[in-house]
Amino acid sequence: MPDQIGFIGLGTMGRGMAANLLKAGFSLHVWNRSAPPAEMLRSAGAIVASSPAELARQCDVVIVCVSDTADVEAVILGEHGVLAGARPGSLVIDCSSISPKVTREIAARLAVGGVAMLDAPVSGGSEGAKNGTLSIMVGGLAEQVERARPVFAAMGKATTHVGPIGAGQTVKLVNQVLVVGNALAMSEALLLAQASGVDLQKAFDAVSQGAGGSWMFTNRGPQILARDWRPGFSIALQQKDLRLILEAGRELNIPLIASSLIANLYATLEARGLGGDGNHALIKAIENLANIEVGGAATTSAAGAK
Repeated sequence: MPDQIGFIGLGTMGRGMAANLLKAGFSLHVWNRSAPPAEMLRSAGAIVASSPAELARQCDVVIVCVSDTADVEAVILGEHGVLAGARPGSLVIDCSSISPKVTREIAARLAVGGVAMLDAPVSGGSEGAKNGTLSIMVGGLAEQVERARPVFAAMGKATTHVGPIGAGQTVKLVNQVLVVGNALAMSEALLLAQASGVDLQKAFDAVSQGAGGSWMFTNRGPQILARDWRPGFSIALQQKDLRLILEAGRELNIPLIASSLIANLYATLEARGLGGDGNHALIKAIENLANIEVGGAATTSAAGAK
């Protein structure tokens, strides 16, 4: 088991993941761009570093969980990044969701300094991060995956080694195609229920137990019915993943038709300043087209919406 763990990025997902490492008994060093999340973990026993480089100097394993490809490049390869302080033989685990191509480029840069890397994006939302029940999809060398097993076990319930470096990010994009597809299906289903006048809660209870049920429907359907847009995963971050999905599709010359459509629907919400809403707020885009609000006090009939 690694003696010292570093964690960089204490956002919606990172806070819960880092807290679970502390609960598991790891000696944890943390760094975050803004101070308050790091200070909260300091009070729970973490050591706060002044930079990613300083953190890396103290740690056997460094975990990164930030928003986008450029952010990962900055905290690992930047002037005061992980590479500037990492010791030969240490391991960097990137739990962000970023470009598979750039992941391989970063791994190559780290390898020159004798530092190993795993790409290990996660799925399960903020609930999974808090509860330690994330699904973790890992790319990299098998011996490094085994080295990291105790770390993964503290953060998730299922860790799957999916292939070489970069494969974790590719499988995460596969996961995200399903996430957004389920979000659109959920939105259309609830819109149909609302327009038809059936009891929304009873419809949810019936459908969630059948073949149409999904993680998205079970966890985000009730939020839609309650008009609760707090993010387990925000529209802005979902759009970042959709950009990566569509880039991969272009590189591979494959059609990703539904993903493209959903990206355009999310774009209409971002244009309305809703990028901070949860990704289940996709329903607002088709509510706007139908002039019907699901779960709202005022319901417009399907006929009246024509």
